[in-house]
Amino acid sequence: MLAVNSYQLSVESDIDRCFFSLSSLGSLSSLSPTPYSLKMHALSIPTWIIHVSSVIEWAIAIWLIWSYGEVVGNRAWYAVSLAMLPALISAMCACTWHFFDNAKSLEWLVMLQASMTLIGNFTLLAAGWLLWRSTRSPVMRSHSKISSK
Repeated sequence: MLAVNSYQLSVESDIDRCFFSLSSLGSLSSLSPTPYSLKMHALSIPTWIIHVSSVIEWAIAIWLIWSYGEVVGNRAWYAVSLAMLPALISAMCACTWHFFDNAKSLEWLVMLQASMTLIGNFTLLAAGWLLWRSTRSPVMRSHSKISSK
């Protein structure tokens, strides 16, 4: 284990993940003590801002869609807002995993994120179908029943 300004770089395990070679490091004492220089999988501050603001936006969108459903009196909008929850969980899993520096002990979050993304895609598909169905006029519904016979 090689310690540099309180940040540690495990040559055996991290060198495979790094996008630079040891020869390009030069003198290790000249490295700036930033986590990003030694942990290549860490996110930059602008990327963190985008990740966190996206999670906040998604949560606000869920609330606004629910509120819109109350205003228009169409419960199908409730389904849309509830169908958005798996995607929110997925985003929170990604942020949590990155926050803890992609720890091996939290790799299950990657599987949970992928699962929630898949589930979220299908729940949004179903909610979109319910919303589409709820907005069809009764005349169109009766016409489609007649034409299907």
